[in-house]
Amino acid sequence: MALTKQFVKSKSVYKVTFTVPAEAAVEAKKVALVGEFNGWNPAEAIALKKQKDGSFKGIVELGAGEYQFRYILDDEKWQNDPEADKFVPAGVEDTENSVVVL
Repeated sequence: MALTKQFVKSKSVYKVTFTVPAEAAVEAKKVALVGEFNGWNPAEAIALKKQKDGSFKGIVELGAGEYQFRYILDDEKWQNDPEADKFVPAGVEDTENSVVVL
């Protein structure tokens, strides 16, 4: 998985590309992104688009700061991004959340 960040001066925001590679979503029909930026609400999850190579990608504009997030595969399997900037305890069992730092 990967995060790419690009600062957009005209808007003073970052365009963050969230990518789940094909090998991490082999049998997934859909992948969505949830986090602090959408209230952790699966109903408001950001759908990532499936690419020709089998990966899933989505772009989100975020202001400077730190944002916790996770991916949801097929509405049931929660997954972290192993290439996140850092990880923090989620407060649920031994689970951690991925963090993107902008």
